[in-house]
Amino acid sequence: MNNDPASLPVTCLKGVGPKVAEKLARLGLYTIQDILFHLPLRYEDRTRVVPIGSLRPGDSAVVQGEVLLTEVRFGKRRSLLSRISDGTGSLTIRLFHFNAAQKASLERGATLRCYGEVRRGASTLELIHPEYRVVLADEATTVESSLTAVYPTTEGVHQLKLRDLSEQAMSHIASLREWLPASLLESLAMPTLREALRMLHRPAADVPLSGLSDGGHPAQQRLAFEELLAQHLSMRQLRERMQAHQAPALRNSGEFNKRFLQQLPFELTAAQQRVVKECLRDLSRAVPMQRLVQGDVGSGKTAVAACALLHAVESGYQVAVMAPTELLAEQHHRNFRDWLEPLGIKVAWLTGSLKAAARREEMAAIGGGAAQVVVGTHALFQDDVEFDRLGLVVIDEQHRFGVHQRLALREKGRREEGHPHQLIMTATPIPRTLAMTFYADLDCSVIDELPPGRTPVSTVVIPDSRRADIVLRVEQACASGRQVYWVCTLIEESETLQCEAAEDTAQALAAALPGLNVGLVHGRMKAADKEAGMRAFKAGDIDLLVATTVIEVGVDVPNASLMVIENAERLGLAQLHQLRGRVGRGAHESNCVLLYRAPLGQRARDRLAVMRETTDGFEIARHDLEQRGPGEVLGTRQTGLAMLRIADLVRDQALLPAVEQAANLLMQDYPGHVSPLVRRWLGEATRYGEV
Repeated sequence: MNNDPASLPVTCLKGVGPKVAEKLARLGLYTIQDILFHLPLRYEDRTRVVPIGSLRPGDSAVVQGEVLLTEVRFGKRRSLLSRISDGTGSLTIRLFHFNAAQKASLERGATLRCYGEVRRGASTLELIHPEYRVVLADEATTVESSLTAVYPTTEGVHQLKLRDLSEQAMSHIASLREWLPASLLESLAMPTLREALRMLHRPAADVPLSGLSDGGHPAQQRLAFEELLAQHLSMRQLRERMQAHQAPALRNSGEFNKRFLQQLPFELTAAQQRVVKECLRDLSRAVPMQRLVQGDVGSGKTAVAACALLHAVESGYQVAVMAPTELLAEQHHRNFRDWLEPLGIKVAWLTGSLKAAARREEMAAIGGGAAQVVVGTHALFQDDVEFDRLGLVVIDEQHRFGVHQRLALREKGRREEGHPHQLIMTATPIPRTLAMTFYADLDCSVIDELPPGRTPVSTVVIPDSRRADIVLRVEQACASGRQVYWVCTLIEESETLQCEAAEDTAQALAAALPGLNVGLVHGRMKAADKEAGMRAFKAGDIDLLVATTVIEVGVDVPNASLMVIENAERLGLAQLHQLRGRVGRGAHESNCVLLYRAPLGQRARDRLAVMRETTDGFEIARHDLEQRGPGEVLGTRQTGLAMLRIADLVRDQALLPAVEQAANLLMQDYPGHVSPLVRRWLGEATRYGEV
């Protein structure tokens, strides 16, 4: 029989039949190893009996005493009360659910051992539904020798069952392989895997509970380290697999880029020039470029992408540019068409809303190679879309696309020369802790400089009760020749309700400000109507644009110098930062007003304070990570990235430099340890490693 805990199913354990196995599966527990890595949420100290007289409300403790009185009390709810005393004091045990046998066992004179949380009662302290048992007269009374683990559970799986299963699983712990070299553990002063697991499932009585509750105990840090290492290694493996693929080596004279940069009304910043060089260097190699370009809102990522795609076009290849929304795709199409068509480059357009005849025309241009650049949404990777010679894929806001969507687009360019290059752009700054863990397969470039002439946006936080003052401020801004965004948000997920709210707000503002031309853009409008609204706003024909959060990405109106965001407390930091980036794109002093409805919760108060205090996207991203965690920040539900089970990127970020060094050591000196370590922690998630 195979004794490897990684492969033994939970049904090998005593007391686990098909029904229990089904319940354990809801907790992600399929094997004995899963149970060993199913760590306690917290611990209870049942290692000593506490004198009743020393108890305070809020304490959780083991007490033992003699029953003085047991009675059924009738009130709003029937309850069974037992008063017990140990000579130092007395307390009451209250049971709302009981039967005749329980009542009989709690007779006067019986000795009870109880564990529970102490609460303040009417006349004495109380334990409500504690764990208890009757101690017999001749019984040797012992206490627990270790702290008692409290595990994450699910309906139908009792704590006692999980403790029993973990006890059984521990008997297999000797066969659990240690994949980290002894020299590494010694240099980091970390326990072995087996020592860490034994300690965390059954901590000794003298281990301080405070050290365990904050996740900083050496045993917890040991497991967090291994999990972060496995995650990092899986990304490195992906990188190696990608580097093993062929890609067309794109080399040319650079004439297109020279002409493009000459026609631009501005010069690229030093940061943009640096990132362009990094991209062109990657494109000239015969392995696929996998580069993530991060840049704050307005830092000029699109111009960098234009230089990369011109390099590919001049080398005789097509480029696909994919954006997550039609609105952003429209903006890219407009920009690239204006920039590239004077150079004789045809830019095609492909989205789901195209009429059949127009779609056929675009498809013919793409398939025949007449369209050198194709801009679109997810429509680009539909089965019937065929490229003539796809050499580069540019993906904007990549975390909004599912794994399989990105994979499908890359596969479209696969040919005898290999895979197309990939350039990924995001305006959501990714904290270094996230980038090191989840994007170790990508080369990262950061555009850390805003174009000259951009003015910082001043942000104020104002209660909704002062709405009339804000309307007056809007009127003044428009009177001075500036333009204004008014963003409507609702807590409901319903797009319909959000659009209705925007329509109502637009009507109310038009009535309050009859001298202004008020426009409206929301997600349920036809693409042509949205584009017409945006074009009118950009052209200055609309003074005040009322919109839902669809304007979060893609609109560039330098004359807009004021943004009002309603219900700002309901949005996350990243979205607020993206929205605010729509103003401050010109030389005028710009302002963002965050309107909120009182009362504010503490987390909402903290978010709005961050927005008021900084415009640094990376600082905002760091706070966002601390408040919401990596899953929300990365949009992981769509990406297929494995989420961390034990490690916490905020708490454990100090481990990351050592994780990177350990990854280098394993890949170089212990290559046979890498895949088993990744499988231990990521299991099936490693199938995403081909994306």
